[in-house]
Amino acid sequence: MQPDNLLSLKDDMVAFIAGHGLGRFNGYITDEVPTVVFEEEHPDSWKDFVEHAKAAGAAFLVMNEVTLEKADLAALLEQMRELEPLGEDSAELDEAEYLVNYVGKLGYIQLGFAHQGVMFVFEAATEWYDRFQDLVDSVTDFGSIRGMLVDDHDEDDD
Repeated sequence: MQPDNLLSLKDDMVAFIAGHGLGRFNGYITDEVPTVVFEEEHPDSWKDFVEHAKAAGAAFLVMNEVTLEKADLAALLEQMRELEPLGEDSAELDEAEYLVNYVGKLGYIQLGFAHQGVMFVFEAATEWYDRFQDLVDSVTDFGSIRGMLVDDHDEDDD
């Protein structure tokens, strides 16, 4: 069973990384760089990942974490309520409102290291964080589509 807060996992990672003599700094590895995502084979796969980093000669690991902030959830809810097709009786809106139970909890961790021009990445996320990201993506995608439709309609009026 996966926990709904990755804080203890983060603490374990920080100690394990330091115990292997590796440095650590905060950063986020974007999709714009060549990346290999480490596939989890067992709950402690992240330890294998850290050991691979050390074996590859990495001096440090990049670490990123995301805690659900009240303001982020409020922004999502506001955007969702502005979308006409959803309305107030939307299952997606209910799901987003339920996420208030996870405010202040750590939902995502990313570890990474560079080796021969490629970033190797390990990611861990809770189920609620994955759902939050899905909702954010759908609102963003729908907003982009709606924006394109509005722009097309405005051009037709010219």
